[in-house]
Amino acid sequence: MFGKKKSRPQIDQDQLELIEYAQKRIKQKKYLYAHFVIFLIGAVFLIIANTVLGIGKDFTILGKEWFLFAILIWLFFLIYHVFRVFVTHKFMGKSWEKKQLDKLVAKQQIRIDKLKAGFVKEEKLLAQSEVYNNINPANQDLNTKNTLIGLTIIVAAAENDAIGKGNKLIWHLSDDLKRFKSLTNGHHIIMGRKTFESFPKPLPNRTHIVITRQPNYKAPNGVIIVNSLEDAIDAARSDNQPFIIGGGEIYKQALAVANKIELTRVHDNFEADTFFPKIDSHIWKEVANTFHNKDENHDYEFSFITYLKKDA
Repeated sequence: MFGKKKSRPQIDQDQLELIEYAQKRIKQKKYLYAHFVIFLIGAVFLIIANTVLGIGKDFTILGKEWFLFAILIWLFFLIYHVFRVFVTHKFMGKSWEKKQLDKLVAKQQIRIDKLKAGFVKEEKLLAQSEVYNNINPANQDLNTKNTLIGLTIIVAAAENDAIGKGNKLIWHLSDDLKRFKSLTNGHHIIMGRKTFESFPKPLPNRTHIVITRQPNYKAPNGVIIVNSLEDAIDAARSDNQPFIIGGGEIYKQALAVANKIELTRVHDNFEADTFFPKIDSHIWKEVANTFHNKDENHDYEFSFITYLKKDA
């Protein structure tokens, strides 16, 4: 009488759901069977009522006895009942729901994997910046501010790295200008004072950041004036891809902190007073190269080349 109570076996939630689902299916099939039996009895009753008892004997529809249409309508509902129990169950039952859930989970997993890959890439860039900072402590603050920015250098340079003379372009390449406009449109463009002053007016749909040591330098409204490349990068932190557009000294500083170069290599040599620094193949990897022949709009052959900074 005072013995221990017998422990009841525990049923987990999945088993309970399976049992409830099985009970539901049994009820559905019982209702369908009852419907089928009632249909048979009802059909026989309608036939007897019309042919034997004479109920509605003179009433016809389209020249046919009314009970035939009554049986057909009832048969339609019976077939619909069968369809719901056996066919709809296949497409929208538990197994169907599980398949749809599995598909959604798989899609979410793909998105998660992509995010993880992005995090890994960002960690590599952070590690690269840390290594560079250890080697070049003077540039540590600059690298730290640029860590989360896709800083890109965009430049057109000759085979001898000439980029300008007398603060002017040495060549006019229509497709190069179009490419510059397409890439920089909607972004911050960082430049030295002389490069800015070579423009007739600020370029449309771009935020200009001008680096100068001149105190109280006057510029049109909307142009941001800073005193160093570090401050310029800080001013462009809201942009996921600001561009360095010149001149020679700014390019030299930016090579240490940029992670991408969009280069137009003009296949000729020119006299110049401004040059682009040599691109070190140990640091930069060429990832794209498109060659253009000279034609009626281009006096020189040139190539669009993209470089990415190699991982540490």
